[in-house]
Amino acid sequence: MGKRDKVERQLNLVICLLSTRQFVSAEYIRRNVGGYYESDSSDDAFYRMFERDKADLRDLGIPLITGPTSGYGDSEDGYRIDRERYELPDIHLAPDESAAVALATALWDSAEVATIAQSAALKLRAAGIDVSADQEWEVGPPSAGRGAGDERVLRTLLEASEARRVVEFSYRRPGVAPVARRLEPWGVVTHRGRWYVVGNDLDRHEQRTFRLSRIAGAAPVGKPGAFVSEADAGALRALVAESVDRAFHEAGAQARIWVAADRAVGLRRLASSATPMVVDGEAGDVLTVHYDFAAVMVRTVLGAGPDAVVLEPPNLRTAVIAALDTMAVQR
Repeated sequence: MGKRDKVERQLNLVICLLSTRQFVSAEYIRRNVGGYYESDSSDDAFYRMFERDKADLRDLGIPLITGPTSGYGDSEDGYRIDRERYELPDIHLAPDESAAVALATALWDSAEVATIAQSAALKLRAAGIDVSADQEWEVGPPSAGRGAGDERVLRTLLEASEARRVVEFSYRRPGVAPVARRLEPWGVVTHRGRWYVVGNDLDRHEQRTFRLSRIAGAAPVGKPGAFVSEADAGALRALVAESVDRAFHEAGAQARIWVAADRAVGLRRLASSATPMVVDGEAGDVLTVHYDFAAVMVRTVLGAGPDAVVLEPPNLRTAVIAALDTMAVQR
């Protein structure tokens, strides 16, 4: 009999002993519980197996209790599980505790642990506990490696926001030299699969949002309790969403994009005009494309691969180049 058979038999035994409020005899279990009644073992072999199973359940902390069976003249001891001791009490998590659980599940990026973490999170949600650090995580087990950058930066910012300590770090934007920043971190949240820290920028004296993947060398400075923040996780997510979406929203923006001849069909469908142009000896067209969201246009250009080159505007061209650099590093 394999280990899997043993586990299934013991699980069947637990289900049986949980489903009854009376004590059931060993003989009843032998006749009715899967894993026992299929066995052709002798009486002695059955009782040895049953004793081992009872010992295993008790070692696992399952409160298996013994008491008199009732009815049918059966006088031998019976068994059941004490439901009050077995079942967990109702779980109540404060908002910050729920966020901590969600962040912990997001930090476990190995396949085995991520599966366990997500299973635990699903069970908590089934019990009515909200353990979502962000409602807009991408499909699949979240991990610190996706959009979080250096895990040490994430840990430093989480600890600093909890202790209310100022942090210093170097922040780099595409096409711009890194700049030293000082921040009172109110909290760390995710938005559209990326991680952000929100807080009060001490150099610019205003609320700012920073993407974690662009932060390097984060370090706490000063004493704990240096500032006060009333923003909860929901408010922080709203601040990040407003900041990020505003940065990527460019209503009525126009781009000039060169595309190879008879290629980049998706971009051609979006174009309002096309002007033939030869670039580096290759025939193609310069398309005029109107767009509202830079992020969407970046993905569309990337989808065309080497058959599309952004000519204007400079910020869209810089964003596409930065995305290509990131893809090259990840490979």
